[in-house]
Amino acid sequence: MSKQASYYWRRQLMWGLLLVGFGTAFLLDRLGLFDIDELWHYWPLLLVVVGINEMIGYPTSRQFAGGFATTCVGLWLFACYEGVFGLSFSNSWPFLLIAWGLKLVIEPLVRARFAENKESDHEK
Repeated sequence: MSKQASYYWRRQLMWGLLLVGFGTAFLLDRLGLFDIDELWHYWPLLLVVVGINEMIGYPTSRQFAGGFATTCVGLWLFACYEGVFGLSFSNSWPFLLIAWGLKLVIEPLVRARFAENKESDHEK
């Protein structure tokens, strides 16, 4: 399987599973078997899943760095909602600057390390 075919397959699989999960949750909510309000508390973890999905397989440096940043933002949002280590939006917003800086540092490092993964047509 080519790298581009692998990319599209992985992306389609992830979005398909997310749609099945959301559809199931909404159906169970409408049938009165599940309260979907409990599920909305965990929405930042979707960003973590999307970010990790971008980093696996044969990503380019841009995909890997973007996935890393998306994962960091998802973890930060979840930590703020949960109050982990006393974090809130007002006292931890500099984390976004740190994640952005790490993305800028990681991209050329990944490009140098995995030079064989060239940008494909879907990234230009």
